[in-house]
Amino acid sequence: MILIGVDSGGTFTDFIYKDDTGWGVYKCLSTPSNPAEAVLAGIRHIAGEKPVEIVHGSTVATNALLEKKGASTVLITNKGFEDILEIGRQNRLDLYALDYLKKTCLVPEKRRFGVKCRMDKRGKILDDLDEKELAALREILKKTDFESIAVSLLFSFENKSHEVRIGEVLSELNLPISLSHKILAEFREYERTATTVINAYVMPKMKHYIDEIGKNKSTQRLRIMQSNGGSISSTTAANEPVRTILSGPAGGVVGAYEIGKTAGHTRLITFDMGGTSTDVALINDHLPLTMESFVAGFPVKTPMLDINTVGAGGGSIACLDSGGALKVGPESAGADPGPICYGFGEMITVTDANLFLGRMVPEHFLGGDMRILPERLKGYFDTMAAEAGITPIELAEGILTVANTAMENAIRVISVEKGFDPAEFSLVSFGGAGGMHAVFLARMLNIPKIIIPANPGILSARGMLTADIIKDYSQTVMLRSEIGKHDNMASVFEEFENCSIQDLEKEGVPRQSVILEKYLDMRYRGQSYELMVPFSETYMEAFHDQHKQNYGYSNRDKEIEIVNVRLRAIGRQEEKRPVSQTLFSGNFSNDAVIMKKDVIFEGVNVSTMVLLRERLRSGNIIKGPAIIVEYSSTIVIPPSTDFTVDGFDNLVISIL
Repeated sequence: MILIGVDSGGTFTDFIYKDDTGWGVYKCLSTPSNPAEAVLAGIRHIAGEKPVEIVHGSTVATNALLEKKGASTVLITNKGFEDILEIGRQNRLDLYALDYLKKTCLVPEKRRFGVKCRMDKRGKILDDLDEKELAALREILKKTDFESIAVSLLFSFENKSHEVRIGEVLSELNLPISLSHKILAEFREYERTATTVINAYVMPKMKHYIDEIGKNKSTQRLRIMQSNGGSISSTTAANEPVRTILSGPAGGVVGAYEIGKTAGHTRLITFDMGGTSTDVALINDHLPLTMESFVAGFPVKTPMLDINTVGAGGGSIACLDSGGALKVGPESAGADPGPICYGFGEMITVTDANLFLGRMVPEHFLGGDMRILPERLKGYFDTMAAEAGITPIELAEGILTVANTAMENAIRVISVEKGFDPAEFSLVSFGGAGGMHAVFLARMLNIPKIIIPANPGILSARGMLTADIIKDYSQTVMLRSEIGKHDNMASVFEEFENCSIQDLEKEGVPRQSVILEKYLDMRYRGQSYELMVPFSETYMEAFHDQHKQNYGYSNRDKEIEIVNVRLRAIGRQEEKRPVSQTLFSGNFSNDAVIMKKDVIFEGVNVSTMVLLRERLRSGNIIKGPAIIVEYSSTIVIPPSTDFTVDGFDNLVISIL
C-alpha cells in the first residue's frame, strides 16, 4: 500500500508519498478545468496500478463558491422567512463605495419556498407541519429545475423533528438534502441558513469529484482534509463539503505546527505563498480556531483554522491601473496560461519579476523537470517599464515590493490587530514561492527568525498526512452564569461525548485513541458576539482574561452568558507521519555550492552563490547572499543575512 498526501492548488498539485523505497515528493501543473485530472495523473505517476491510501486537500468546494459554479439549489424554510438569505445582515463591507451592490444570493427568489410550521426558542411546537402541504410542495419541486436541497427552520437546533420530516418527504426526489440541524446546530438563523445553503450548493460537485478520485481502481482508502485542521472520510466530506472550504491551507498550517513543535518552536506565524494566493495564520502554542469566517462574502460558521488569505502569489498578475499606479493581483495567471516564463503567458507575474532579477535558477526549477524561459521576459518588462516611466529593474523590484506589502498587511491582520507583536514569533515559510519573499517580509515586520522546512513547496500535502481525524460538535444552550456551574456544564457535554466516540469508531478510530476537547462560547450579557473559551474549572476567569486580551478590558462584575457548547473529538494517529529527522535528507557532501550568478538586490548586481539544499548538513552556518535550490522551492538569502541548518533539516534564518 502506497500512502499519498495530495494538495490541489491553483497552479501546482503537490504530492508526498511513501512506497517500498521510502518517502518521495512530486509536483505537476494543476488542471483548473477538472482538478481530478492532475490528481489522478499524479497518482498514476507515483503508484501505477499499485493500491494507494490518499489524504487529499481539495479546492473543489472553494472554487465552486468563489466562481459561483455550484449546483442550482432550493431552500425550504418557515413561511414568511423565505428572504432571509437576501436580507442577511445590515453590515456593509465597503462603507465608502458609492456604487456598492450586495452579492448575488446563491438561491434566487423562485427557488425559495416557505412551509407553515413554527417552534419557539425552546423547541416547543407552536404550529405543526401539514402533511398535505408537504406533499403539495414535493409535487411543485418535481416540476422545478434544480440539483440540491437546503432545509433550515427556526430553532431546529432545539427541536429537529420538523426538519427531519421534511427531509423524509423530499427524499423521494433522489437529490442531495442538507438539513441545518446536522450542518450547524446553533442560533443566528441567517448564518445557519447561509452555511446550510453553501453545503447544499457545493455538495453535488464535491460528490462527483470524490467519486471520480475514488473510482480510480488503485484507490483503497480516501480521506479529505477539513478546514478545522483534521481529516474525515470521503463519505462524510461528500455529505458535509462545507467543512472542506479551506482544506488546502489548513493542511499547511497543521504541517507548520508539527514542524515547529518538533524543532522546539510553538509561537509561530505561518506564511504559505503559492502560485495563486498567500495564506497566513498565527499559532500561539495551539492551532487557531475560529467560528466566524467569510468565504466569497458569505458567512461560513463551521469550525475553521483562523487563516487570512490575500490574492498575492507567484502567479499574481502585475499591471498599471487607470492612474498609472502599479497593481499586483488578486488576478492570477494560474496554471494556464501561467507566468510568461512558463512559455504561454502574456501578463507579467510575481514569478516573472523574481526570475528577471536573477532570483530563480532556470535549470533547477522543479528539480530540472520543468523548463522556464527567461528569454521571454525582456520585451514585456521593457514595454510596461516604458509605460510606467521607470527602468525594467525598478519595475521588477516594484512588483515584489507591492506583493510583499500585501502579504505584510495580511500578517498584521492576524497579529497586530489581535494584540500580538510579530517580533515575539518565528515565521514558518513554505509554499513554492514563500522562500523568495520570507526574509524581506520578516524585515518589514521585525520578525527575528525564519524557519523553512525541507521541501517547503510540499508542506501542505505533508501536513495532511500528519493531521488527526477530527469531528466537531456544537449546540446552542443560552445559559446564565449563575446556573452554568462547572458540574452542570460537564453534564451538558455527556451526549456529545457518547456521540463523538461512536462517530470516530465509524471513521476507524479506536476508543482509546480519542481525545475530547471541550469549549464554551461566552459573552457578557448584552453583547452581540461571543468568545470561545476552553472548558475547565476556571472557565469564568479564562473568559475575563481572554476578553481583556482581545478587547483591552474585562468586567468581572458583569453577568456572563454561556451561548454555545462545543466538543472537538480528536482521533490521534498512532504515529505522526511522515515527520522524521532524516525524512528528506540526501547524501550530504561538502560541495553544496554549484555555481555563482549575478542577482539584483536594491538595484545592484551582486555576485551570489547558488547552493543545492540536499548537500547542506546539519550545523552548517552560511552567510548571504545565496540562492538555495531544491525540488519544490527556491529560497533567496539577501546580503547581510545568515542562516544555519538545524537538526531537523530546517533552514533557520536570523534577521538582524
